[in-house]
Amino acid sequence: MEKIIDEKKQGEALVLKPQKTNTKKLFIESYGCQMNFSDSEIVASILSKEGYNTTQSLEDADLVLVNTCSIRDKAEQTVRKRLEKYNAVKKVNPAMKVGVLGCMAERLKSKFLEEEKIVDLVVGPDAYKDLPNLLSEVEEGRDAINVILSKEETYGDIAPVRLQSNGVTAFVSITRGCDNMCTFCVVPFTRGRERSRDPQSIVEEVNDLAAKGFKEVTLLGQNVDSFLWYGGGLKKDFDKASDMAKATAVNFSGLLAMVAEAQPKMRIRFSTSNPQDMTLDVIRTMAKYPNICKYIHLPVQSGSDRILKEMNRLHTRQEYFDLIHSIREIIPDCAISQDMITGFPTETDADHQDTLSLMEYVKYDFGFMFAYSERPGTLAARKLEDDVPLAVKKERLAEIIALQQKHSLHNTQKQLGKTVEVLIEKESKKSDKEWAGRTTQNTVAVFPKEHYKVGDFVNVEILDCTSTTLLGRAVGYSDNN
Repeated sequence: MEKIIDEKKQGEALVLKPQKTNTKKLFIESYGCQMNFSDSEIVASILSKEGYNTTQSLEDADLVLVNTCSIRDKAEQTVRKRLEKYNAVKKVNPAMKVGVLGCMAERLKSKFLEEEKIVDLVVGPDAYKDLPNLLSEVEEGRDAINVILSKEETYGDIAPVRLQSNGVTAFVSITRGCDNMCTFCVVPFTRGRERSRDPQSIVEEVNDLAAKGFKEVTLLGQNVDSFLWYGGGLKKDFDKASDMAKATAVNFSGLLAMVAEAQPKMRIRFSTSNPQDMTLDVIRTMAKYPNICKYIHLPVQSGSDRILKEMNRLHTRQEYFDLIHSIREIIPDCAISQDMITGFPTETDADHQDTLSLMEYVKYDFGFMFAYSERPGTLAARKLEDDVPLAVKKERLAEIIALQQKHSLHNTQKQLGKTVEVLIEKESKKSDKEWAGRTTQNTVAVFPKEHYKVGDFVNVEILDCTSTTLLGRAVGYSDNN
């Protein structure tokens, strides 16, 4: 749950600039968190060298891949429906091959290949470099599978082929895997233990993006605050490293500073943070560099100490409050967003009230809120009965959403009359005469186009707002152009 899932992007097909020499067609769809969309770019890069261009036409594809998510039951059901669609097309085009990538691949490998026989290959998130070999197996009429989780794989040596949607913002993966065994989450089982990329490879990727005209990067990981490079290896093995490796290690605040200094005109974001791992040096680094965006996604999941313990969240309610206080003190204008799960096993109305009171204290700018859905293979599924009735879950979720909307409106209204910097990303969804972009606090702002263009940093005077969007007019370019 600790990954932002953008509902508007679910099922988006990756389309890239074609290579003239490539003759085969790849259709690749992504579901789930930003890591999956980033991984699809890595897959496209690997397969481009194997003769594949991307296509948006499922019917024309030689190879169809779906990059999957196991974080919520809804995502799995959606992917299953898509696999039915793929196989209907495959009956018309028997030469077409179908594969499942990502987190569901690892979890449901035998089901897909042996029991249901609905796919030709199954590839886990650490095995994408093996795709050329796996495709050779498929071409020879054999099912192919590789879901081995690696201790080393970070894909740091692969330059992802970028989604050509806006050419302004991009994701850069900095870690893979997760060591936090939250009882509701499948990620440690589907993506393995935490390991970090070489900081130099990250800086090089960011520099390359800047040279290509990108204006903003988001450093991405299941838990970015856990970033720790000491020459390679798992984070949990750091205590066994040599004294030299420990002395020259780079943590997340160090990486943030390296990236911010390498490209001072480029906006830097990161996601996702874990309250138990976020340190004051990260917050101070954010305050020091003006190009690091003043926004933190800080999932809390529940406001109840008892439920936090059941979830195996390694922070308490008070420790979370202390962290919020430090952020507000060091970066007064920092926006904070949340993940919240309602209806976790054994949750009482008193626990729910604790969540509402925590939200009242923090007053988040926005959030990602879900009713608990049991995920097979997690500790919660094995040890805890899903005992909160669905009607109660829905009622509590509605209360949380209503309170968040109230706080979101409160925070956008505070921007009225101010002039804020906006990076133009695309045309507004509601009008082709307006641009849409985001502030440093990650709030969407919409304003008349005039002579400005996508990729410009513009100062916008805020005249009106909704709970999610700032409405204004451009008053000139910002100093960042």
